[in-house]
Amino acid sequence: MDQVQLAFIGGLGLPEVLVIGTIAILLFGTKKLPELGKGLARGIKEFKDGLKGEEAPKDKDDPSQKS
Repeated sequence: MDQVQLAFIGGLGLPEVLVIGTIAILLFGTKKLPELGKGLARGIKEFKDGLKGEEAPKDKDDPSQKS
């Protein structure tokens, strides 16, 4: 697997992926990256669910959804 194909970027080779990863580590630090990844994944999932018209389930540990 030499290149990662993304529809909006084109082909990314290993050097490009390494540069992007290095910049992300320098900007956010190693402890913050997993948290950012989880937030990005949650946002993408909610966006896809919104396109389908489904309501997202409320998380118990999400402080922004207090009842």
